[in-house]
Amino acid sequence: MKHHLISAADLTRDDAVLILDTAEEMARVADRPIKKLPTLRGRTVVNLFFEDSTRTRISFEAAAKRLSADVINFSAKGSSVSKGESLKDTALTLEAMGADAVVIRHHASGAPYRLANSGWIDGAVVNAGDGTHEHPTQALLDAFTMRRRLVGHDAGIGRDLDGRRITVVGDILHSRVARSNVLLLHTLGAEVTLVAPPTLVPVGVESWPCEVSYNLDEVLPKSDAVMMLRVQRERMSDAFFPTEREYARRYGLNGERMARMPEHAIVMHPGPMNRGMEITAEVADSDRCTVVEQVANGVSIRMAVLYLLLGGAEPAVTPARTEETK
Repeated sequence: MKHHLISAADLTRDDAVLILDTAEEMARVADRPIKKLPTLRGRTVVNLFFEDSTRTRISFEAAAKRLSADVINFSAKGSSVSKGESLKDTALTLEAMGADAVVIRHHASGAPYRLANSGWIDGAVVNAGDGTHEHPTQALLDAFTMRRRLVGHDAGIGRDLDGRRITVVGDILHSRVARSNVLLLHTLGAEVTLVAPPTLVPVGVESWPCEVSYNLDEVLPKSDAVMMLRVQRERMSDAFFPTEREYARRYGLNGERMARMPEHAIVMHPGPMNRGMEITAEVADSDRCTVVEQVANGVSIRMAVLYLLLGGAEPAVTPARTEETK
């Protein structure tokens, strides 16, 4: 792998499969009485979050700690950033403290790229979400969840998602999750279809490696996985659709629509969910919905990413060692 993980486009098919396979090994650690590996002992991972986050920040913290790394959590609120400190000066401070990896979430698209290519720090940079640009580890955990559900835990080792049909529904315009998923799923051989109101489809989407539809009911019967996205009102300055009720009627996933999906198909959501808008409680609480699995898989994926960036490309957990420690 490269030194940083800024975009899903940075990953080749082999890179992505290596991460997924390594995450499968890391998932076995979660089944142990003591959920720790000594792999990154003595390394320091900084969670540099300029935006609010629950799942991603806690997931990266849990991942680093399970690999025995030292973790520093940095929040813009209550720090010198609120006094006007620049990203550069914050980065130089972290470098002086000996950060081996910086996990950054920032409201400005391109901030992680700037941090990785500025020369301000020598450590690895992991993009945990930048503006409306990308969120590569979310796409990786989504692909990991799909592979486990659609191919199988052990059967999926070494395999991609070739031929699988994935539908992403909702606020594509403001979604960094959608962008990263389109890029990664295409790399893994899947066929991606975006479904959204015309007002929530980005300009230039025709250059993306995917199809676009405005009719959810037409796409559902041929989908292996349907990913629902939250309408990000906090990023909206205009009215992109008439009413919430109208949006839910045309683009929300309810029990009736879920029944039109193939029997093996799964429902996904990166969270947080707006129950009653893009997804009903009936669907969110069904066995076909993988929201809780995605959170658990997020820790395994982020362990794999940190391990491969800071540890090496060798298998993290050998079969023999796994048996000895059980």
